[in-house]
Amino acid sequence: MTTLALIGGFLVLMAIGVPVAISLAGASLFYVIVEGVQPHLVVLHRMVGGTDSFPLLAIPFFIMAGSLMNSGGITTRIYDFALALVGWMKGGLGHVNVVGSVIFAGMSGTAVADAGGLGNIEIRAMREHGYDVDFAVGITGASSTIGPIIPPSLPMVIYGVMANTSVGKLFAAGFIPGLVMAGTMMIMVAWYAHVRGFHRDARFSLKVLWATTKKAFLPLMTPVLLIGGMTTGVFTPTEAAIAATVYAMVLGMFVYRTLSLRAFIKVSMETAETTAIILLIVAGASIFGYLITTTKITDNVADVVLSITNRPWLILLLVNIFLLIVGCFMETIAAITILVPVLLPLMEKIGVDPVHFGLVMVLNLMIGLLTPPVGMVLYILARVANISFERTTRACGPFLIPLLVTLIICTYWPQMVLFLPNLFYK
Repeated sequence: MTTLALIGGFLVLMAIGVPVAISLAGASLFYVIVEGVQPHLVVLHRMVGGTDSFPLLAIPFFIMAGSLMNSGGITTRIYDFALALVGWMKGGLGHVNVVGSVIFAGMSGTAVADAGGLGNIEIRAMREHGYDVDFAVGITGASSTIGPIIPPSLPMVIYGVMANTSVGKLFAAGFIPGLVMAGTMMIMVAWYAHVRGFHRDARFSLKVLWATTKKAFLPLMTPVLLIGGMTTGVFTPTEAAIAATVYAMVLGMFVYRTLSLRAFIKVSMETAETTAIILLIVAGASIFGYLITTTKITDNVADVVLSITNRPWLILLLVNIFLLIVGCFMETIAAITILVPVLLPLMEKIGVDPVHFGLVMVLNLMIGLLTPPVGMVLYILARVANISFERTTRACGPFLIPLLVTLIICTYWPQMVLFLPNLFYK
């Protein structure tokens, strides 16, 4: 009855269309009332306590930093630099797409900001250069998922809070896998260029590269500022988010003067709205996760899985499949807040490092952004490219291959993922 009241209540509320945050809190309140094992005020107390976390302060600032970069025209400078750097390769704009996302990933930390900001520039440019729209949409969608893997990363912050794990270590863990993602995507672009006879979109010129580097130099210093500051201990990941926001604001309003006061106010309002939604989900998940733990559901899940098999590689495979399915139907932040209390104890029992599992979990859910019916990136790209959602889904399908290859590498090669965390956080 305990499990049915809690899990069943949540599933019923979700099935009838109640928002995730309210479903989590409502199911928890229903369980407390039915079972009577906890005071009713524990729901409110745990919800408030769940949001009373210093690392969560990074959320609004990382969101705002990405939005300021987009609104201030900084993404155009990044795109021009990437074009000069790799546009001379066959299928040049495909490679530019990936490299631009890698650079922007070090600023925003969200796939949605990448797809909506750089994606708009990239798809328009690829269309003008005669690329097939489906190819342009597919590579744009795939490359946008690099954003939350290379630090900084909004989902990593949420995971770190829910798993009580160092956000700095999680950020460090994402750097090499993010470059692996970029490498596998560029290999696929090169294959497409060979098969379809794509041309080069720019001649390599040191003069042009130098000119675009000078124009993009200050934005390019954003990842250096953030990663360098965190690894040297100058500031924490939360303080890095504030630094990124201030830096983006200074560039947009005072250096380039492309960010108007009206645009700044609009970005601020959108940031407040998005942050409120995320924190409401975290609050609901906090009480839900607390009750799941106290009712021993997490232990039962671990025992059931271990009764089937105790082979770590097979358990990791089953968890990956489960997370890929969840990613099709649930938004990333909600999935992390709900599933970390359930899956992390199982991972610890089979000896998987929480930092390693955090990277694997976020990567799974990033792939979910490209799968229907809830893939947010698909909806954004459909609007940006002005094509149907169904066509967008088909266009992104082939580009799941490099993402899945990267997922396999990261899952079964933990030393690669943990190399930088172990190096910088001894």
